[in-house]
Amino acid sequence: MLVERGAANLRDLRVGLITNPTGLTRELKSTADVLLQAGVKLKALFGPEHGARGAVQDAIPVEDFVDPRTGVRVHSLYGKTQRPTPAMLRGLDVLVFDIQDVGVRFYTYIYTMAYALEAAASEGLKFIVLDRPNPLNGVIVEGATLDPAFASFVGDYELPFRYGLTVGELARYLNGTRGWRAALEVVTMDGWRRSMWFDETGLPWVMPSPNMPTLETATVYPGTVLFEGTNLSEGRGTCRPFELIGAPWVSSARLVDALYENMEAAGVRGALIREAYFIPTFDKYQGEVCRGVQVHVVDRSAYEPVKAGVVFLKTLRDLHPEAFQWRRFDDGAYAIDRLAATDALRTMIDRGAPLDELVARMAVGADAFARGRTLYLLYS
Repeated sequence: MLVERGAANLRDLRVGLITNPTGLTRELKSTADVLLQAGVKLKALFGPEHGARGAVQDAIPVEDFVDPRTGVRVHSLYGKTQRPTPAMLRGLDVLVFDIQDVGVRFYTYIYTMAYALEAAASEGLKFIVLDRPNPLNGVIVEGATLDPAFASFVGDYELPFRYGLTVGELARYLNGTRGWRAALEVVTMDGWRRSMWFDETGLPWVMPSPNMPTLETATVYPGTVLFEGTNLSEGRGTCRPFELIGAPWVSSARLVDALYENMEAAGVRGALIREAYFIPTFDKYQGEVCRGVQVHVVDRSAYEPVKAGVVFLKTLRDLHPEAFQWRRFDDGAYAIDRLAATDALRTMIDRGAPLDELVARMAVGADAFARGRTLYLLYS
């Protein structure tokens, strides 16, 4: 759609492109290649977490480099800085953002976009978002909104866990609610409807990041990502990251029974749980046999991953209080607080709060956000 609608308008402008391997046409041609072939003056590339080529694992800084394919310098936005600097933007007229998101607050690509949008506003650059589908549909909003006291690069702007917006709509929302007043343009999609999941678009799934191999992964991710804040493996280092949860000290059989009991009590529907064993090839418990479960979503329209993640956390904490631990950063901060964007989840679980209280607390603000986003929607 960019070529059909706007590439001609870019030919007289000096362009910076923020992208990664998901920046592709329907025919799987790179956006950078398409722009160059259209005669656009592509002066700079910018890469998010995992790099412009998507090869780097999570939380690993990425260096600047010159792209051998295009000859264009790639500025890392996940290295020495997460924000485009005035020096990076010098000589540009417009920033173009083209990255596939997964519709979840923890995914750092949306903050790369937000920081670049804010920088564009400050430097007087135009900002264009090439819109892409929300893989988890654009209807459902789920999970508590962020407490600003816990804002970070994995959660900011008082967003809920699942915000139910495309990246273009999110850019409009942030530009409007934050008062940035950037010269923002969204190149909209043809044929996308809010009710669509990614596999209903007819588009090929290209991994947005190394540990997001399938749509099934993205479906459970809004809840099981919370296990990154614990000493349990969330399945990194396996072929089913975020679908597998476990540790060497877990009692799988007891866990399955306890999970089903708590899922029923909390009203978690649409998923089956099976006893599972796995050996991570990297990350937590590398080379060790982990005992745990695999989550199988059988009705994604009924499944509430955030509620399920809360149930899974409480169940494992209650089942293995002597072994379960919250992961902490070097400065002593709790990783789970940054992911949940509140310390309430951790403290409530630790004091033995009942499931209904936990589930209610982790839904606070979602309905208000869903109402407040309507002004910025582009699709019905």
